[in-house]
Amino acid sequence: MTKMLVFDMDGTIADLYGIPNWLKLLQEENTAPYWEADPIVDIEYLSIILNELKALGWKIAITSWTSKGGSKAYNKAVAIAKKGWLDMHGFPYDELHIVKYGTTKANCTRGKADFQILVDDNDKILDGWTLGAVIKADKDLIGKLLSLKKLF
Repeated sequence: MTKMLVFDMDGTIADLYGIPNWLKLLQEENTAPYWEADPIVDIEYLSIILNELKALGWKIAITSWTSKGGSKAYNKAVAIAKKGWLDMHGFPYDELHIVKYGTTKANCTRGKADFQILVDDNDKILDGWTLGAVIKADKDLIGKLLSLKKLF
């Protein structure tokens, strides 16, 4: 059985919403908040856990939206910034999908694994996930991911 963890970024692993005036900056098509966001969790420890899960056969995907209402040029710059953030923090992933705001996230990974788990902070998106299970990104995200090593 193929298994995949699908991570959101903003509010899940990157603290975009902790950047002062983040919304105003995005509306001005400024990519700085995407570059400057701090990791929400201990990213080094998370990377260790994810690499252990990868050794157990899990694939890691990132599926994240561009800014709501962003221009084509800005959305391209956002995609570059998000990839840059992941690389800067050494986040291990097999697939990266930076897609237009509002895109159904399941469409990005449908058919790519037998069982998928979405890791996201947005309840509406979690409720709409149709490809397997969900993990709510919260203070116990690391503990929830560690439990996967025992289950699979």
